[in-house]
Amino acid sequence: MSKQERDIEKSYSDAEFVDKLRRLADAIENDEKFEIQIAGERVYVPVRAEYSIEHERGSDEEEIEFQIKWSLED
Repeated sequence: MSKQERDIEKSYSDAEFVDKLRRLADAIENDEKFEIQIAGERVYVPVRAEYSIEHERGSDEEEIEFQIKWSLED
């Protein structure tokens, strides 16, 4: 059964964002999967995921993205 494609960006309060980052950091440190609910869908991030940070700069805006990627075929 394949999952439906989606591309969602969700905003969080400072406290919610800090909580999610803290839970992610704890999962990474403890070599555990990370789970998060985004816009009503629960997502399970496996231990084998790869982490990166992306920085973009435009003429009137800058952006930093914390990215987590993994293959669905493993």
